[in-house]
Formats: sequence, structure tokens, C-alpha cells
Amino acid sequence: MKFPNPQTLENIASLISSDYVGEANFPVFGMNEIHVVQPGDIVFVDHPKYYDKALQSQATVILINKKVECPVGKALLISEDPFRDFNKLTNHFRPFQRATSSIAESAVIGAGTVIQPNVFVGNNVKIGRNCLIHSNVCIYDNTILGDNVTIHAGTILGSDAFYYKNRPEKFDKLLSGGNVVIENNVDLGALCTIDKGVTASTTIGEGSKLDNQVHVGHDTVIGKRCLIASQVGIAGCVLIEDYVTIWGQVGITSGVTIGEKAIISAQSGVSKSLVGNKSYFGSPADEFRKKYKELASIKLIPDIIEKLDKLS
Repeated sequence: MKFPNPQTLENIASLISSDYVGEANFPVFGMNEIHVVQPGDIVFVDHPKYYDKALQSQATVILINKKVECPVGKALLISEDPFRDFNKLTNHFRPFQRATSSIAESAVIGAGTVIQPNVFVGNNVKIGRNCLIHSNVCIYDNTILGDNVTIHAGTILGSDAFYYKNRPEKFDKLLSGGNVVIENNVDLGALCTIDKGVTASTTIGEGSKLDNQVHVGHDTVIGKRCLIASQVGIAGCVLIEDYVTIWGQVGITSGVTIGEKAIISAQSGVSKSLVGNKSYFGSPADEFRKKYKELASIKLIPDIIEKLDKLS
């Protein structure tokens, strides 16, 4: 998430009442999670296990809960609670805006687009040309739709990321300041739910088609011309490359990559990254033929046990 205007290290420190290490006028351009940070961004870290990863990332400002040696060319924000202060910054630079109408005045809607009754279009939404948005679709603030997009009834774009810190007294929510981007020629079925990114964009690539009741978690990126069947659940921060096919009721864990042209059969569970140009099945998902050989072998176990009993 980029700030509307460039900030300084001193300005950011004053917003969260923190100490800092670096020049007061050190430039700060945005804030992001570790997997999407760019030079000029703030990243937060609150566990020693991840200090080095954050300090060596592309982020040039590290919001951290311990005063450590600052890498050359970077700056530190020292905070007792980086998670809390990251939320403060999100709330400051992208605060919740109350809706004042079912289609916000700030929304930009392209020529030829049809919006059916009872659709909600939030603040600063951009919708391209020749789209068809069916009844009871909810499009949260800052969502971007390309041209020729079709969205069926009841689908929700831009709900919050499912991201919580487990504190002794409660689950503390990480605020979502990102958005959803739907590229050209995408079809979304009924009752799909696509969470916005925490600081970046959850993206559905050009020409991809999602069936009914598909869930896409925060910051996931789906490539071009993917086919995703009903009741697929995709966790956050997943990368699905181009031309991937995912059949019904597949579950995909967070942070994995599905390679180009992979095919995942129905009811598979994906717990690790899968290379492209192969077919997969099972839970945990593995190469299709290998998995079926394993299942065939399992069926032989009773006969093998019976033969062993007779030998004994």
C-alpha cells in the first residue's frame, strides 16, 4: 500500500509515538507485508525468529520491537508492539469510510456496464466497460474491475483478510488496507468470496473463470485463464500461475505456489507447492498416477495380512 504522499521517518514515528533509528527526513513511501515489500516500504516484525528476514528484505524501514543494528541504507522504527502500530498506520492512511449510498459517488463505472438491482458499490471502486454485475453483489471500497467482467448474484469482493494475532486475552485483528483487482474477461460465479489484501492486492488474472462458491484468501494472486470449480478454498498469499485447472472442493494452504498448467483433481488437499504441467490428486496432493498406485496398494493390505496370518 503506497501512501497518498511521501512521508518522512520522523512523521511516521510521530504517528505511532515510537523512537526511530535513521535520518529524520528519511523517505517513506508505503507499507507492506514481508512477501510483497518494495524499497521505500515499512514492514513490521515482532518475533526474533523473523528479525533477519525483515531486516534483509527489500523494505527500507523496519518496524521492530527491539533496537538492533540497522542495515546500511535503511531505518528502524522501535515499537513495543509492532502489530498494534502497523494497524495504527493502516487506520491512518486508509481509514474506514462509511457508505452514503448503494453506489458511491466516487465510483467510476465504464460505458456499457450493467448493474442489476441491490448491488453495493463502495467508495473509490473502478469498474470497466461492458461488465455485468448481478443482484446482491457486494463490491467493497477500492476494488478494481477490468472490462467484460461478469459477476453472479451474492458474490462479495473485498472482505477483510482472515489474519489475527493470538494474544493472551483475545485474537487481535490485523487491519486490511489492500484491495481486490479483477482483470479483463473474468467470470465469477454466484456466492464467491474474495478477500482484499492486507496491504497489497488480491488479484484474479485476465480470462480466468471461477465457479460458484469459491473462496480466495487475502493477497492471493491467480494468473491468466485459470479454471476453478465450485467449493474450492484458497488460503491467503497463494500464487496460482497461468492456465491452472482446479476442480471442486480442493483446499489450498497459505503461501504455496501452483505451477503453470497444473491440474488438481476434486477434493484434493494442497499442503505444499506443486510444479506445473502435471496432474495432482489426493490429500496431501501428489502426482495423479502415483497417488492412484498408492490407493491400489492400500486395497491389497487385507489380502497381505491374511496371507501373513496363514504363514504364521
